[in-house]
Amino acid sequence: MDLSGAQWRKSSRSNGQGGACVEVADNLAGMVAVRDSKDPDGPVLAFESQTWRAFVAQVGGRP
Repeated sequence: MDLSGAQWRKSSRSNGQGGACVEVADNLAGMVAVRDSKDPDGPVLAFESQTWRAFVAQVGGRP
């Protein structure tokens, strides 16, 4: 998976002390990538865009 063009943004639910931070890249064609901001070179979870939107809707956030 090529993430070189990913534009990562930190979750609005992340705390201000640098812990519990999730970053999302939703500018990728047909997919959304999620990573731990404390480990930007670590593993990435990838979801189809429609699957991500359904997940976010279920947990009560904004897509």
